[in-house]
Amino acid sequence: MSVNIHGKEYKTVAERLTEFHKDHPKGSIQTEMVSYTLGRVIMKATIRYDEAVPTCSFIGHASEKEDSTMINKTSALENAETSAVGRALAFAGYA
Repeated sequence: MSVNIHGKEYKTVAERLTEFHKDHPKGSIQTEMVSYTLGRVIMKATIRYDEAVPTCSFIGHASEKEDSTMINKTSALENAETSAVGRALAFAGYA
């Protein structure tokens, strides 16, 4: 399923995750909170095609501010984490 954002079609992060896991059954996705200060969270996601080969990785970052949107009032951390994973997947060729 794709979504239209500002006139461009994008695959959802969920769809890209499904494709990634199908293509790379030994792959891994790790997320890390870089900081959570003054209501702003910064997340980092690292994607590896094969968890045994750490040199081949793709990294994405994202930040969100609490109360900046309706979703971020309750889920800024989750929103930033999903965005970071989406960015890392895009760098890995899943866009």
